[in-house]
Amino acid sequence: MIQIFNLSNVISIKDFKKTDINYILDEANELEDVAKSLKFCDELKGKILGMMFFEPSTRTRLSFETAMKRLGGSCVGFAGTNTSSLSKGENIADTSKMLEAYADVLVIRHQLEGAARFIADIVDVPVINAGDGAGQHPTQTLLDLYTIRKEFGDIKDINIALVGDLKYGRTVHSLAHALGMFNIKMSFVAPEELKMPNEVLHDLRKNNIQFNETNNLRDVIDDVDVLYVTRIQKERFPDEEEYSKIKGAYLINKELIEGKDLIVMHPLPRIDEIAYDVDNTIYNKYFEQAFYGVPVRMAILNNLISW
Repeated sequence: MIQIFNLSNVISIKDFKKTDINYILDEANELEDVAKSLKFCDELKGKILGMMFFEPSTRTRLSFETAMKRLGGSCVGFAGTNTSSLSKGENIADTSKMLEAYADVLVIRHQLEGAARFIADIVDVPVINAGDGAGQHPTQTLLDLYTIRKEFGDIKDINIALVGDLKYGRTVHSLAHALGMFNIKMSFVAPEELKMPNEVLHDLRKNNIQFNETNNLRDVIDDVDVLYVTRIQKERFPDEEEYSKIKGAYLINKELIEGKDLIVMHPLPRIDEIAYDVDNTIYNKYFEQAFYGVPVRMAILNNLISW
């Protein structure tokens, strides 16, 4: 395969060019039948993915593991510090260097922003950021873009509303930057306490990307093609009382969206922001979105790991 993907690590969506994104999405489309077990692929047979999950994860961790195994590779690693020598006081640098010796690529989720880039600087194998605190989640963004492209045929001429926790939500930080590359019109819907960070807004303004901010979902719901809903993240709040005041600020239910021409996306897990009566409607795309993490991460692994 001719290598035209230009990144040696996947740390931030800001490191991507539009051509890199389109290349990964194109390859994910080619690999989708393998992800569904309709075709067989052993492209990465004999290769090992090292998984370092310091924070809880279901979809991201399992989809990376599935992606690697669908490509014929295998996985080692840990989920939670209590199952590793970190519980004995080992530092993250030593843990990373140890796992580097066992694996051909590392995927890391950590509660501190910048942890993935730090590890990438000290190891000699590719590193993939699976979420660093309230910072970035680039592979989630790629599968979000893939979902949009599958639904609309292309990533252009659509309006998207990002709803909920825009302050601490790493998925929306990455996604807003990526959507800006495609000149997508965005609405940011959040309570005052959880507005999109100024640095994200600054980058969008610098690149003349259209967006508007509101705390009222009804201001934008009639004009959007995509509702991208996020949960209010209790674990990011320093004060639980502040979390309690904002919890449940927005509820997407069938009554709210019925008759509208839109789809509902969510990086999951959901708590109480999408009612269960949306699940069996044409608007629900969040479960398909979760599946698309497998072919997208297959494409990433296939391009980062070399023989």
